[in-house]
Amino acid sequence: MLKVKAKQRNSRMCIMCGLDNEYGVKAPFYSMEDGSVMTVFSYKEQHQSYPGRVHGGLITAMLDEMGLRALWAKELNEELFGVTMTLDTKYRKPVPYGEKILGRGIITKDTGRFFVTHATIMDLSGTVLAEAEVKYIRLDPQTIAEGVVVHEEMPYLIEDGVTEIDYTPSDK
Repeated sequence: MLKVKAKQRNSRMCIMCGLDNEYGVKAPFYSMEDGSVMTVFSYKEQHQSYPGRVHGGLITAMLDEMGLRALWAKELNEELFGVTMTLDTKYRKPVPYGEKILGRGIITKDTGRFFVTHATIMDLSGTVLAEAEVKYIRLDPQTIAEGVVVHEEMPYLIEDGVTEIDYTPSDK
């Protein structure tokens, strides 16, 4: 079990965390005691490619989301942003929709201007379903999109009482 240090904000319209996006995953994210970010979430049937399987693009989108949020978990600062430079995804097993799954992201290298993360999507027994190495460049939100006010884009901080997440990595 890993202890939650803080709950992270959700946005309005992000496909992964946006609470106002009717097609979104609406995943909650947590900054963990080990400096990682974690989430327990479910994809919806609308996120499928083949029946019973999530579309690879949405799997990769979640891995990318966890990569940036790993920066927030490490720094405990949601005003830091970056832009994805490269993303290398490995699909290990089919990712199901309609079932709870676990996501985790952690920074593996940080040079100040650039950072690299490792992100994984697992079933609840810890079996890795997909993983990625993601490289980012840190950028100010105003450089990414003019007129962005971080807390207008990320307005939701809804405490849910989660204090720890069962994380047992598997070698399966």
